[in-house]
Amino acid sequence: MMANYIIIQLFFLFLFTLLIFLKFWIGGSCRSSLPTDWPVVRMTPGLLKNAHRIHEFITDILKECHGTFQFKGPVFSDLDLLITSEPANIHYILSKNFTNYPKGPDFRKIFDVLGDGIFNADAHLWELHRRTTMSLFNNVEFYKVLLESTKNKVKQGLIPVLDYVSRGGIEVDLQEIFQRLTFDNICSLLLDQDPQSLSLELPYIPCEKAFTEAEEALLYRHFLPESILMLQRVVGFGKEKSLSKAREAFDGFIYKCISTKRQQIQIGDSGETSTPEEESDKLDLLTAYMEAYKAKTGNPEVFLRDTLLNLMIAGRDTTSTALSWFFWLLAENPAVEYKIQEEIESKLQTKEGEIWKHLNHREDLGNLVYLHGALCEALRLFPPVALEHKAPIQPDILPSGHPIDKDSKIVLSFYSMGRMENIWGKDCLEFKPERWITDRGGIKHEPSYKFPAFNAGPRTCLGKEMAFTQMKIIAISIIHNYKIEVVKGHQVVPSDSIILQMKYGLKAMVSKRIP
Repeated sequence: MMANYIIIQLFFLFLFTLLIFLKFWIGGSCRSSLPTDWPVVRMTPGLLKNAHRIHEFITDILKECHGTFQFKGPVFSDLDLLITSEPANIHYILSKNFTNYPKGPDFRKIFDVLGDGIFNADAHLWELHRRTTMSLFNNVEFYKVLLESTKNKVKQGLIPVLDYVSRGGIEVDLQEIFQRLTFDNICSLLLDQDPQSLSLELPYIPCEKAFTEAEEALLYRHFLPESILMLQRVVGFGKEKSLSKAREAFDGFIYKCISTKRQQIQIGDSGETSTPEEESDKLDLLTAYMEAYKAKTGNPEVFLRDTLLNLMIAGRDTTSTALSWFFWLLAENPAVEYKIQEEIESKLQTKEGEIWKHLNHREDLGNLVYLHGALCEALRLFPPVALEHKAPIQPDILPSGHPIDKDSKIVLSFYSMGRMENIWGKDCLEFKPERWITDRGGIKHEPSYKFPAFNAGPRTCLGKEMAFTQMKIIAISIIHNYKIEVVKGHQVVPSDSIILQMKYGLKAMVSKRIP
């Protein structure tokens, strides 16, 4: 048995080496976007050749194939994928026939670092997560805590940093700034601790950096043979090594926060300290999750870790990524930025130093219709979660007519959807906030199977309003006070990651606006 196993591993190692060779040997003379179906290796050489532009590669293929394509992986690799961006298929999979399309065992295997968190969970476990989180997010105190936390982080973290770099004429990576801001904010909300990664020193915090490293490794798990991934894990190199280090950083940070909270609760229960009435009434999400899951079978501590990590990823990466693309799009479209600036001054009636007085209620942010449309446009063109993975329980036929087998792999390309003329019209590649505004000047709502930036169906993101609230506060703060200019010649392209970050960051110069 061991000899056969070694032979199989060596075969796939040889196959992978061959694929690397073919990647550089195959020319690009064919005008078709479709990858060639080679013997044995099938379509993998075309994938490797376009690995640096994977989302655009998938989009080019789907445009040529009218929205759905069957990708063939190497023989014996179990890497065949059905990739689709057709709204009818998206609606069918995520809503109409939801119960037949769980995440599946392959998804859990790829995303094992997330454990039993909500992103990995199916069936009853997913229902438990959703029910618990929904009850907390719907708490009357949650929006108040979110608003104050975000405003405080902007005032105490973002503004000082931007003031500093603007005075010194210092080039800054805005994507990193947004990642640090949202990391601190989700930790404050969820763990009751502010790591203060967004400060003038920009300290290195392993857990904060681990998210990007983990997400890059997780993308490659979708396309590399298991034998290659196993070899990386055994030898300790490549993306699997990075993922292992990221897991250690997550565990060290989260378990420490849980331990600190338990100690605070014990001290409070013993009566050694007294808590001011306003603090005792404050919504404490970490304590609430600890209480909700204390009777969970298995290891409650590990389950709590998994829950918190999933929510931290949602809170840090999706919002920071959306903001990065939003400000890049504004830099490319100054007329849009000017209209947003006018709306802020008009609707909030802002004066120097008074902007914070007008951000205390949902209505204050809800009145900013054009800003909302611009954020939706950024999410349409650059959805933070660009791909979704599904595996049917039973054989099925999609609305597009494509038959699928039990446990087959299906990839939904949300990134491609925003670039399809048949979905968004001939101007689909243009940044037009107006497409989100009704004739009467209100916000136009699109069905989630057409605009799945927050997923669709029963798994629609619970943090949608939370994300818009944070993005609007941050956007208002920056647009009202600063002018952002992307560094000339800086290359802006999507990274090779499950989260659609910018591969080289967003290098920019920040200058103070003159009142």
